[in-house]
Amino acid sequence: MMMDNLHAPFNYSVVNRRKFIAAALQGAGALALTGLPVLSMANIVMPAKQLTVQQVIGLILKEGNLAHIPNTVDTIKAGDGNQQVTAIVTTMFATIAVIEAAAKLNANFIIAHEPTLYNHLDDKGWVKDNEVVKQKLQLLDKYKIAVWRFHDYCHALKPDAISYGVAKKTGWLPYFKANETMLTIPTISLEKLTQHLKLSLGIQHVRVIGSLSQQCATIALLPGAWGGQRQVSIVEKEKPDVLIAGEVVEWETVEYMRDAKLLGGKTALIVLGHAASEDPGMEWIVDWLQPKLPGIPVAHIASGDPFVWL
Repeated sequence: MMMDNLHAPFNYSVVNRRKFIAAALQGAGALALTGLPVLSMANIVMPAKQLTVQQVIGLILKEGNLAHIPNTVDTIKAGDGNQQVTAIVTTMFATIAVIEAAAKLNANFIIAHEPTLYNHLDDKGWVKDNEVVKQKLQLLDKYKIAVWRFHDYCHALKPDAISYGVAKKTGWLPYFKANETMLTIPTISLEKLTQHLKLSLGIQHVRVIGSLSQQCATIALLPGAWGGQRQVSIVEKEKPDVLIAGEVVEWETVEYMRDAKLLGGKTALIVLGHAASEDPGMEWIVDWLQPKLPGIPVAHIASGDPFVWL
């Protein structure tokens, strides 16, 4: 349940920076009660000028030196591209909880990495007469929140924002090379590596294939959903000590990894979960974007783990 004193929208013409931060932190505390991770914020300042949603998108593409991607899924999924932006929230998934939290922070622009309407193209007719889609769009309209997907362009940044964010949060930046999937870290056991990932990324549960005493140094870091063919291809080509994946197709990658180990293969598998594996990148986007928008507050709200582990 959100705190009642956050229901009223912020008026940035009269609310000073300190009050905004205090209210945002109160919102973070309320989020903790819902099971959502606390939001993070960077260098929040008072607005100097107003920008529209479309202008912010244009600024991101320009500042990222991003060339046009034909047929990209990075389009506005809800809301008006011409509305002025009050504040921005970055997230993995624009869930109902994230939408409600954004509204209580008077953020009317959500930048989400993954689909909002449960399919890759955000096709409203993917399932006919989908009541959840209808209600979600009604909620976004109620709060006048625009949602833009930042996926293709996010991965096109140099370095890839998602992989960079993961390397930063795990403390692996000294071993990270831009736009490369392989990195070599100081040797560590699979068990301790798993514990490090859980602690640094804030993950309660991961899935592992391999001996926990196995020593690991070479890592194939594949956050998100690369697909079985690409995951297996990298293991076959690079022969890493461990493949760290976000999401796997169990009848593809998992069964390959199980048989590979039974045949004497060295590569272990750690499955982090899709959202948990890419969320650090969307969190880092706050640090990247905020200095470019000195007049618009930018915050990150993690969409969190959808599962209850029994």
